[in-house]
Amino acid sequence: MTGPTTGSLRVNGATLHYEVRGRGPLLLLVPGGTGGAASMDAVADTLAAAYTVATYDPRGMSRSTLDDPEAEQRVTEHADDAYRLLNHLSPDEPARIFGASSGAIVAVHLLTAHPERVARVVAHEPPLVEVLPDAARHRVLVARVRDTFRTQGLMPAVAVFAAGLAGDGGTTTPEAELRLPPQAAARAEQTLADLPYFVGRIVPAFMSYAPDLDRLAALADRLVLACGEESRGELTYRPAAFLAERLGLELQHCPGGHTGLTTHPGEFGEVLAKMLRD
Repeated sequence: MTGPTTGSLRVNGATLHYEVRGRGPLLLLVPGGTGGAASMDAVADTLAAAYTVATYDPRGMSRSTLDDPEAEQRVTEHADDAYRLLNHLSPDEPARIFGASSGAIVAVHLLTAHPERVARVVAHEPPLVEVLPDAARHRVLVARVRDTFRTQGLMPAVAVFAAGLAGDGGTTTPEAELRLPPQAAARAEQTLADLPYFVGRIVPAFMSYAPDLDRLAALADRLVLACGEESRGELTYRPAAFLAERLGLELQHCPGGHTGLTTHPGEFGEVLAKMLRD
């Protein structure tokens, strides 16, 4: 398979780097964390047999630059970036969307804000902690991460964040650090470079976001909520499970844990292909 075609798109306050491969209806992959488009490469290659697969670096990450590097980040603006990519790459047809982690929050908001542009959304472990009955507890976690980052620096804040995500039954060692495939290990330098931006501005903004549940319920027939098989007991598992029960959807499961996209790319791609079908 030949490499992807790359491009750039001007959006409000940023320039997005994006990549396109394959043929067929558009599938937009919205990365989470600090992964960027590169974190989707293996899955994108798998899905390119059936779709025109578009991936991109979210604003402020890797090759997608901000006009103002100190700008505060908002879910609504990140979702507008995805919307503009859809209009650029598939102006006449609604697209399928897959979002992972913070990217899944973007995908959920995109569905509620622009349903006419979305055929189907698969949201893998969106950390929508504001929907949970114990949301106040998780607001404390977000505040602790933010304050630790400001007063003690990056790695102490990462440790607080990882411990909070692990929940009662999880591990504080991120799964991706345990068993990275070679292509993921090669991205480690860029991942570390983007980490301060992610911890300092993405985590507080995205984990404070609350979706419009009534709007989401009206669009539930286009939504697939998924979690990792190994994520049970962790905070990242709970919002999707809670929303699936509330919306009357069957919670789907993918190989691996929260980072299964990175640790199990082949198996993950096969399962995702099934979930994307109508």
